[in-house]
Amino acid sequence: MGRPDIRGVDLAMLRTFDALLRERSVSRAASRLFLSQPAVSASLKRLRETFDDPLFTRTAHGVVPTPRALALAPRVEAVLVDLQGLLNADGAFDPAKSERILRIAGSDHSSRGMLPLLCRELAACGSHIRLAWELADYSQLPERLRRGDIDLGLLPRMAPAAGVESELLYEDAYVAVARRGHPRYVGGMDLEAFCAMPHVVLGQSRSVLDDTIDQALARRGLARHVQAAVTTFSQMTDLLASTDAVAVFPQRVASRYAQLLDALPLPFELPTYRLYVCWDARSNADDAVRWLRDALVRLGRGPA
Repeated sequence: MGRPDIRGVDLAMLRTFDALLRERSVSRAASRLFLSQPAVSASLKRLRETFDDPLFTRTAHGVVPTPRALALAPRVEAVLVDLQGLLNADGAFDPAKSERILRIAGSDHSSRGMLPLLCRELAACGSHIRLAWELADYSQLPERLRRGDIDLGLLPRMAPAAGVESELLYEDAYVAVARRGHPRYVGGMDLEAFCAMPHVVLGQSRSVLDDTIDQALARRGLARHVQAAVTTFSQMTDLLASTDAVAVFPQRVASRYAQLLDALPLPFELPTYRLYVCWDARSNADDAVRWLRDALVRLGRGPA
């Protein structure tokens, strides 16, 4: 076969290549692009014909890039970045004229608080921007930002995360939460009561918050029993509302579930809860990501 003809390549094909390389799955690539699987498969067929290479071979667990695809990957990424810069070169970003797909990772609480406000703003200006919000795996979030899997992350940290850029959205106090009217906590919560009941924590692995709590208790010769670990605040709330368990929430989160949970001052001190919006340094050149980042900062610093 002769050299590939540029007339046989279009932007959709390059975006498909990029999505397949990142997701290693036709179905996940289709979801990433908001396309059907047949559309992605058709685009892949055209890519194979253009470059005279399979590019991605099927396995039992998805697709694997060929050596040719891996060699093309940095060039395709550079072309897509340059094209985005070309589109941004005519002036300030206007969400009303954009059809970008922007990806955010954060907690279910952040989604409930910010996503409706973002969607209302986009609807008000007639924008066709598509927002993809996913629950964050905080241990993987910096790396996923660097790989370009997501554009922005909302990361709770006691200090800024290393390896990515960030801006503080807000600080909050931690409180203890339990089901409303729990007889053990009438009049407040002391250390004995805090340790007596089973605890529910957020996340499937140890967090800085968990370590800080357990260290504070250990200094007093005390310990708690973590009975369950779940992935969202709403799961925690459902469990707390129907059992005798307790948990530690940021005050803003506790306020959202005030109909189901009582919030009580902790019987020991903790550092403040801090929520950061994080991004990879490459996104500083992307007007759409900067617009979204500024919108999240504005909304995050608004009334709780």
